Amino acid sequence: MRGVTPETKRLDIAVLFDAAEEEWPSMDLAGEMLVDQWRSLASGVDAEVVGISVPRVVRRLPRIPSGAAFNADRALTRYVAYPLRALAARRPRRFFHVVDHSYAQLVHALPAARTGVYCHDLDVFQPILAGGAARRSRWFRALARVLAAGLRAAAVIFHNTREVGRALERSGLVPGARLVHAPLGVAPEYSANADPHHEAAAFLEPLGGRPFVLHVGSGIPRKRIDVLFEVFAKLHATRPDLRLVQQGAALSPEQRRHAAALGITDALVQPPRLTRNALAGVYRRAAVVLVPSEAEGFGIPVIEALACGTHVVASDIATLREVGGDAVLYAPPGDVPTWTRTVEAVLDRASAAPSEARRRDRAADFTWERHARTILDAYNALASRTGA
Repeated sequence: MRGVTPETKRLDIAVLFDAAEEEWPSMDLAGEMLVDQWRSLASGVDAEVVGISVPRVVRRLPRIPSGAAFNADRALTRYVAYPLRALAARRPRRFFHVVDHSYAQLVHALPAARTGVYCHDLDVFQPILAGGAARRSRWFRALARVLAAGLRAAAVIFHNTREVGRALERSGLVPGARLVHAPLGVAPEYSANADPHHEAAAFLEPLGGRPFVLHVGSGIPRKRIDVLFEVFAKLHATRPDLRLVQQGAALSPEQRRHAAALGITDALVQPPRLTRNALAGVYRRAAVVLVPSEAEGFGIPVIEALACGTHVVASDIATLREVGGDAVLYAPPGDVPTWTRTVEAVLDRASAAPSEARRRDRAADFTWERHARTILDAYNALASRTGA
C-alpha cells in the first residue's frame, strides 16, 4: 500500500465497531472489510478490533416495554460503557478509527488528534441541521449535538460519496480540509459467477421457481418501503407469479398492514439474515433489484447487485447516481407510476437496461482494497504531521 516503506514504522490502529446487537450490517461490513484488508496485505499497520456488547441492564427490570428497555440499554452502551471501553484501549502513539459516525461520541474519550471517523450519511445530525429540529425532541437534539461535537473534533473524517462530503461542508459540520473521500467496496462473494453450493436455494425454496424482484435494506422511513410495496402491488396485479423478496427489514405493524391492504402479503418473502454467499446467490437470481430510497449515503445494494450482473432500478438521487452511474436505471423518488413503468420495461425487455458487461464494469470501480489503502494513507499522513 502507498505510504509504507521498509523503513516506515508500523501504525497501531484500533478499529472501533458498532455494538453487534444494533444489527447494522453495512457498518459491520465496512469495519470487517477494512480490518481484513489491513491484515491480509503488507499494509504496515497493526489493526486491533475494539467492540462492545449491549449489556442487559434496563432489560432486567420488570414492567418496562421491551423496545424501550433495549433503547435504554443502547444509550447506556453508547454514552457510558463504550466511552469507558475506548479509554481503556488508549495507547501511546495509537490511532483510532470509528467505523460509524453514529458512534462519533467516542472521539470525546480518545486522542482527537489521532482519531478518524467514517461518515456514511447525515441522518443522525438532522435534528440540529436546518429544518430538522422541528421533527425531533430535545433529547434527540441533545444527542445529535454530542455526536456532531465528536465528529468536528476528529482529525480526519472519511466519507463514502462526494455528495456526502459536500453535504458535510454545506451543513458546516466539517471543514473540507479534514474530509477524505474513501468509497466503499464490493466483497468478493458478490460476482456473476455461479455459486457451486447454491447457498441461496433453501431460502428461495418457498418461491417454487417463480420470478422475483429483490429489495435489500432496513425498514427505516427513508428506505421507502411504502413505495416498494405499492410498485410491487402494481407489478403483481399483471404478473401473479411474481414475488417480492425483502432482506433486512423488520417490518413495523403499519408496514405489515400496508402490505395486507395491497394484497401482497402472500407474495412477500423475507428470509432470515443471509450470509454474503447466500445473499449473492439471491442477487444473481433476482429479475431486478429495487432501491426506492428517498435518501442514501452510498447504497451498497446497488454495487453488490451490479457485481452479480443483476439489473438495478434506483431512486434518482445524487448519491445513487454517483454510485450507479450509467449502469443503473433511475426513477424519481416516490413516483410510483414511473417506478412501475421502469421496472416493467426491465421485466418485459431486458435489453431496455444497461448491459451485463456495463453493470459488472461499474461495480469493479469499487474495491475494499482501494478503500483500505485510502484510509491508511490518511493515517500515515496524519502520523507524519503529528510526529506520532
